Amino acid sequence: MMQIFRPEPLTDFSRPENAEAFRAALAKVESELGLKTPLVIGGKEIYTDDEIVSTNPANHRQVIGRSSKATREHAEMALEAAWKAFETWSRIPGVERARTLYKAAAILRRRKHEISAWIVKEAGKSWVEADADTAEAIDFLEYYGREMERYSRPQPLYPLPGEDSVLEYIPLGVGIIIPPWNFPVAILTGMTSGAFVAGNAVILKPASNTPIVAYKLFEILREAGVPDGVVNFLPGSGSEIGDFLVDHPKTRFVSFTGSLEVGVRIYERAAKVQPGQKWLKRVVTEMGGKDAIIVDETADLEAAAQGIVTSAFGFQGQKCSACSRAIVVDAVYDKVLELVIEKTKALKQGDPVDPTNVIGPLIDQGAYEKVLSYIEIGKREGRLVLGGEGDPTTGWYVKPTIFADVDPKGRIAQEEIFGPVLAFIRARDFDHALEIANDTIYGLTGSVYSKDRARIEKARKEFHVGNLYFNRKCTGAIVGVHPFGGFNMSGTNAKTGGPDYLGLFMQLKSSSEVL
Repeated sequence: MMQIFRPEPLTDFSRPENAEAFRAALAKVESELGLKTPLVIGGKEIYTDDEIVSTNPANHRQVIGRSSKATREHAEMALEAAWKAFETWSRIPGVERARTLYKAAAILRRRKHEISAWIVKEAGKSWVEADADTAEAIDFLEYYGREMERYSRPQPLYPLPGEDSVLEYIPLGVGIIIPPWNFPVAILTGMTSGAFVAGNAVILKPASNTPIVAYKLFEILREAGVPDGVVNFLPGSGSEIGDFLVDHPKTRFVSFTGSLEVGVRIYERAAKVQPGQKWLKRVVTEMGGKDAIIVDETADLEAAAQGIVTSAFGFQGQKCSACSRAIVVDAVYDKVLELVIEKTKALKQGDPVDPTNVIGPLIDQGAYEKVLSYIEIGKREGRLVLGGEGDPTTGWYVKPTIFADVDPKGRIAQEEIFGPVLAFIRARDFDHALEIANDTIYGLTGSVYSKDRARIEKARKEFHVGNLYFNRKCTGAIVGVHPFGGFNMSGTNAKTGGPDYLGLFMQLKSSSEVL
């Protein structure tokens, strides 16, 4: 019997034994820095002279590792290897494929601190954020395995006398997986495992900022028994292999998580039918947000302020679900702003190897320069009340930044910044706050702090986001509890960690036999 899914517990680092175990994992990772990783195509490891050099965002002089870099020739080879593997893998019963996910989850659970330590070093996450990243990856493996078992059961049909009818889910074929760097284990694991447990074979093109921890996860999948060619590991640039794979007539589907600009580009390119192509490509995207937390005069203001700070500045605001707009009704605006400033000032920033540093660096120089450019825009669009400074001396550090009295139509209130920049917006009343919250091209996450039942129910109906929370932060969706994915330009509402997700990588086949 299929076991009930339960989310992976987070590590309590206040317990000395857990903290000591994590320090040991960090020491192990430190001893392995500088390693070179291969491409893996059809089980064959290929080392290239051209490399992606991964550096520590908290200390950009420190090399984490060197990843072999694929060419279009390698991409063509990977497509061939994947289609060959698909012939066998697609015929293995879904229940058996699910067991590889359970095995991978068990391995990842045993290596949890080690993988989290790689996240700390390569992505610049704090201990707590890295631990949550790895725990979510375990959740995806456990949840999608159970979902595959569910999809494998007989599908209900109305009986017709004299016929035996069957409805079944079958896989699509070969797809391209393009995950982001900000959840280098969790999102990569969910996107990859969801696609291949459904019976497909995939080409995994990891983010160029975090290819080393991606390879560590790939090793776990191999150890768990995923056959050669079912997952092909292919780091490379978007211009060299990304567009090539998206355009290729042998690509059946593309699964992407990242920026609006790149997601729209993929969506457009994949829509064009290429010579020799036999299908319309399926595209699954998650493309970010401009997420808001609404606070009214009935709310617990302390809780609201803490939720805003955690949502805005966790992992330096480098989350598609991060709160970048605090929309507060006039009656409590000044008080909430005061509390948020006070709580933000208490956040310690520095190298996340030190567990007391809850705010780390931005991912790279490009992100650093982009965020600083938005801060300059913010100085013209609002009143700078905290932060606004960067220091690139050792790492890509930008202080948590708050702008007050921001125009709801301003750029820092409309465009995704992907950094520690929070816009405070004053609303006349709750209805006005809801109007402001909905006035962007995005629709990913949102939160409402209120004790007024009528307002909560109004927001439930009218706040147009894929993930809405009441009296809690707008980040931290849990697999199987808060299926994640947004509306409008936030993507295709794929709802990762939800009951519809695996269906995106399958198609329904109906067959009937006259008795």
